[in-house]
Amino acid sequence: MLKDPQVFKYSDIPNFPRSTVHGHAGQLVFGTLKGKPCVCMQGRFHLYEGYPIQKITLPMRIFKLMGVETMILTNAAGGLNQDYKVGDVMIIKDHINMPGFAGINPLAGPNDDRFGVRFPCMSDAYNRELRQLAHDVAAELGYDFLKEGVYSVVGGPSFETIAECRMLHRLGADAVGMSTAHEVIVARHAGMRCFALSLISNRAVMDYDSQEKANHEEVLETGRVRSQQLEKLVSIMVSRLEQNNNDDNAF
Repeated sequence: MLKDPQVFKYSDIPNFPRSTVHGHAGQLVFGTLKGKPCVCMQGRFHLYEGYPIQKITLPMRIFKLMGVETMILTNAAGGLNQDYKVGDVMIIKDHINMPGFAGINPLAGPNDDRFGVRFPCMSDAYNRELRQLAHDVAAELGYDFLKEGVYSVVGGPSFETIAECRMLHRLGADAVGMSTAHEVIVARHAGMRCFALSLISNRAVMDYDSQEKANHEEVLETGRVRSQQLEKLVSIMVSRLEQNNNDDNAF
């Protein structure tokens, strides 16, 4: 959907990580969406690929230096909330950062004061106005599959055990995945607005008698089914975003 796209392969960008996951193209695409300058990551990085967490979040700081003001993040996640169905889309209102409890946080180490403060606030990590805008646009489009909830991030790559799913659900998580929270922490540290969506691509197995098994193919297929509707939702949201000033700031 980007007009006048310019594409840069990650492998051509010095010191940039590479995507190693099936379904992640591994390139930066610049262009305009609904008249707004944008940069899109086709493919992201995860702890389970073996990258240090600071490398995973490197693109957020690059975007900050390029003048990006608003980050829109998407992921595929397992549904823990029993009211969620495969194909639902959850607006993330908050996250539970499991690796962070173990000290694996992208802001660990000396603080870079050029980007933000030592102890950044995370209680407002997911922008309330952007979440409301998403609800408004979804209502206009007649989308009845939009939810709002808490995302829990785990390290992966093995899918969660039944006991882990039960624990995360009891802790208040509605969905579980292996990305996104790290990027949000770094983006918020640098003062960028964040909005994030989880596509519920499979139901987490919560019952020992269940014959269901989580698998990556199911995740990819659900993504294909919902992709056009999400394109429409996100592009209309972008068209309504207010830029803080009128120079070449991007989203």
